[in-house]
Amino acid sequence: MRAIPEATLDRFVEACHAVAKHGLVRCSCGNLSMRVDEQHFLVTATGSWMSHLTRDQVAVCRLDDGTSVNDIKPSSETGFHAGILRSRPDVNVVLHFQTPCATTVACQPANQVDFSLIPEVPFYIGPVARVPYFTPGSEELAAAVTRAMRTHDMVLLSNHGQVTAAKDFEHVLQNAEFFELACQIILLGGNTIAPMAPQAIAQLQRLRAKTAGHTV
Repeated sequence: MRAIPEATLDRFVEACHAVAKHGLVRCSCGNLSMRVDEQHFLVTATGSWMSHLTRDQVAVCRLDDGTSVNDIKPSSETGFHAGILRSRPDVNVVLHFQTPCATTVACQPANQVDFSLIPEVPFYIGPVARVPYFTPGSEELAAAVTRAMRTHDMVLLSNHGQVTAAKDFEHVLQNAEFFELACQIILLGGNTIAPMAPQAIAQLQRLRAKTAGHTV
């Protein structure tokens, strides 16, 4: 494959730093990937901390099987990064993150939570999927997340964290931030809160389909 341009690597590294700066990950938890062409993608190296990621901690992987082509060991969750990017040509960036409120919700019993409490959820994120707990880095987890993300832009991993995908870094960050806000509202409000009216949610989802990525 052709060499990855330095500007592309720098943009990826800066995005990882931004993820950490926004408080979306702790230490070595979480991982980020980005499509670079039809056959390859970048992903954070296993055990790396996004807060101070460097170029030599960026793995270049094949899209078809997730194997590294630059001798840098990729994240243990590379399986679902590759799976999502293969099955979703409309997205270029995948983020696995673990924020406090969203991960608390992921540790609660699975139920029919409606996250459409604020306009940003139905507009930017859409419906939220959930998968049961599987061992981190396992083939079972990769398959379950890939399957769920074929029709969703956000999935809760039970007792683990969250995965979101979008066209670019900015939208991925928005998805994570707005989802964390919705989960914070759920935890703070408890039984006193109610989702938006179905008509309002449907209207925002229609707007999402027409103007995805624009400001509400």
